[in-house]
Formats: sequence, structure tokens, C-alpha cells
Amino acid sequence: MAISSPERLSRPDVLASMSRSLDDFLAFLAVEKGAAANTVAAYGNDLRQLADFIGTRSATQGWHSLDRAAIQDFILDLKERGYTETSVARKVAAVRSLYAFLSAEGMVPTNPTEGLTSPRVGKSLPKAISPNEVDELLEQPARRATPEAKRDRAMLELLYATGMRVTELVSLDMSNLNLDPRSPYVRCLGKGAKERTIPFHDQALEALTDYLEEGRPLMVRNKNEVALFVNRRGERLTRQGFWLILKGYARAANLSSDITPHTLRHSFATHMLRGGMPLRNVQEMLGHANISTTQVYTHLTSDHVREVYERAHPRAQ
Repeated sequence: MAISSPERLSRPDVLASMSRSLDDFLAFLAVEKGAAANTVAAYGNDLRQLADFIGTRSATQGWHSLDRAAIQDFILDLKERGYTETSVARKVAAVRSLYAFLSAEGMVPTNPTEGLTSPRVGKSLPKAISPNEVDELLEQPARRATPEAKRDRAMLELLYATGMRVTELVSLDMSNLNLDPRSPYVRCLGKGAKERTIPFHDQALEALTDYLEEGRPLMVRNKNEVALFVNRRGERLTRQGFWLILKGYARAANLSSDITPHTLRHSFATHMLRGGMPLRNVQEMLGHANISTTQVYTHLTSDHVREVYERAHPRAQ
């Protein structure tokens, strides 16, 4: 009776082995590296796309059989299918991380990503809407008196007043708020589990107070619910839920269809800098690890930043 060659695996065995290794890597990212759930999900999608691409090759025997040429073919395929340079660069980063893990675990003899060049991605300027457009957007929920509208107004006001990421916004608990009118602030947990305290102005305070007194009590069903912003079921609102809410108000305000949850963050940073807030202060409020990330909002070289913003006049309130 013939014995099959041990070095050759059946197609189902190959795919199952690749899937197990990928699951191990994603678990490593989540547990050992403390990566955010969104990051783990994005890496999983990118790497499954690679697995699907190379799985069509008859000679593929798992992650260990890939060479640099195969990965370069994958990158070329992405470009031919119209992926942006930013998307391709992110997928290449995911592949690099996977093979660093596989190599460290002794699961591959060599790392085919060593020396692999990534697409060059230029820093694009963040999109921001004008102060008048912000006012029009924030005005939309204020025209209604439902509990949901009070919640929406509080969310939009707080997001624009603090520059928080939308994930940080929907992750807020009741205990993260300080509503002392003398110095209201919010505590949020940013990237890398770094906590920061962000003050906000009276307009956001008024909207939050209205929501907490007249909106949230009518929406929560469990008195022990800790989430600040809840959906119609009385549970924590999701990022996707906020996205749909924002899209609806953007349409009502006749704003551009490409308004995203990050738009208010971009607008906050741009308007604060134009109003004269020091770059370092904006960096701290946004939770940027490096000031170079914040500097893109200035639209200027670093040599001219301080000079220009010392001359800037405050945004009209």
C-alpha cells in the first residue's frame, strides 16, 4: 500500500493549518499586545484576503511556503484592483506583523517580508468642515425634543468640544463625566490604553445636562447600566450606530455626503489651531503620541507654526 508523501498536505489540510496559525496570531495581538478590537479585526480581514489569494496557487503548502515574490504578487494584485496606497500599506503592515510572529514562534524557516518595501504614503491633510457648517450640523438635533435627539445633540456637542475619537465617545461611562459648571471635563481612554482628561465648554455642558435629565432616564431599562450614551434598547450605543446618526443629521443639514465620525475631530483640531490654541495643547487633547501627527492640521511647515498661530484670531462663537 502506497504511503503519501509526508511533505505534501491536502488542500483542506493546508487551509485548516493556515487558519489555525492566523487565529493564533490574532489572539497574540489581542491578548499579548493589547491591540484594540478594531485593529485585530482589520488585520484579520487583511490576512484572510492574503490567504484567499495564495490559496488559489496549487503549490501553496501554508504560510511557510510563501516567498517574497508571492507577497509582491499579492501587492500588485491589490493595486490592479484599485486599492489606495494607504490601504495597500496597511495590508503590508499586517503581513509583516504576521510573519514576525510566525518567525518568532518557529513556524516558518525564513521571514519573506524582510527587506520588503512598502508603498510610500504621503500625509494627506485631514478634511474639516467650516465653523458655519459645524453650527448647522449641531443645530439639527436641537430642533427636536425626543430623548434620542437630546442624546444626539449631547454626543455631537461633546465630540466637537473635545476632539475625541468616536470609539472613545461611545466607550464613555457615566463615571467619566465631571459636570461641575466651574470646570467640566471628561476622562476618556485612548489608544494604548492611555487615559486623558479633556475640558469642555458650557454649550456641551448644557447639552449633556439636558440629555442626562430629560433623555437618558427615558431610554435606559437597566438601572445599573453604566454607559453614558445608549441606544433605543437602553444598551451602549455602537460606533456603527453613531455613524448612522451622523449621516442622518449631515443629510438634514445639506452637508457633504462624505462626512464621517472623524470629521468633527478634524474640524475641532483645525478650528482650535486657527483660534490660537498652542499646538502642544491640541496634541494633548487629541491624544496624539507624537506632535508630528498633530502638525498635519496646521497645513504649514513646522518652522512657521508658532509664528502663524500667534497672529491668528479666535473663531467667532
